[in-house]
Amino acid sequence: MSNIKLGSLNVQSGKIVYNADIVQEIIAIAVTEVEGALPLDTKTSGISIRFDKDAVYADVSVVAKYGYDVPELAYRIQQSVIHSVENMTSYKVAKVDVHVVDVKFCEPQSVEPEKEEEEEVAEN
Repeated sequence: MSNIKLGSLNVQSGKIVYNADIVQEIIAIAVTEVEGALPLDTKTSGISIRFDKDAVYADVSVVAKYGYDVPELAYRIQQSVIHSVENMTSYKVAKVDVHVVDVKFCEPQSVEPEKEEEEEVAEN
């Protein structure tokens, strides 16, 4: 658990405490928002974080969908994680390492609905 003390221009000050699980969940949601990336199905979701003063260091393991450019996908994951963590907490993200551990081949969808639609148009 990490503690951050926030002050304002007023005399009021307080402490906001972020549980590491909350930050880990924010990162998991950020990964799922990136098209072409799938989170791991493990207990820890393939995410490990480390706090250093006011900064977060994250290691994120994902599965890439086949057909996506892996370097671009990793970059978009990094940007999504940085954006989400910095906007939802007062932490700055120092580093996000992305590990693509597998590629998932999506199953082709059935062509049957298109054929039915073509037949209906031909009948009219």
